[in-house]
Amino acid sequence: MPEDKKGLFDGLINAVTGRDEKAAAEAAKKEAEEALARAEQEAALRREAEAKAAVARKLSPKPTPRTKLPKPRQGQSDAAAEADQLRQELEAERAARRDEAQAKAEAQAHTYVVKSGDSLSKIAKEVLGDAKRWKEIFEANKDKIKDPNLIYPGQSCTSVAERRASHGP
Repeated sequence: MPEDKKGLFDGLINAVTGRDEKAAAEAAKKEAEEALARAEQEAALRREAEAKAAVARKLSPKPTPRTKLPKPRQGQSDAAAEADQLRQELEAERAARRDEAQAKAEAQAHTYVVKSGDSLSKIAKEVLGDAKRWKEIFEANKDKIKDPNLIYPGQSCTSVAERRASHGP
């Protein structure tokens, strides 16, 4: 009979051990699934951030490479003066390009495309914050708008701020 007791005891141990191992395996599987979900979420966030960075790089002005000019040696004051003049001209050209790109970006930002149901007062309220300023938009766009009561969907209007900047007050 001692063998029967040993067999029952061993059977009980095997049953308990198998159940524990199964629970541990299920817990490990759940942890692995959660880790995979977190990794996928992080990858999606990383891709989104990379896409935003790519857009930002496209929109920002590209820096021009700097040209290293040789340092003047003693007795080369004319060459040094010429190098300084070239450096100043290059910086002025870069500044002009930067200003032009900024003005172009601002012009695009200050253009409003008329939608169905719009009026100059609605546009003034949305763009300038006050519907009573519709006359400013009309005055700034007289070349495009002949009658302030007749504007059409798809028509583009330039805001007052841009007109003042480009044509004076």
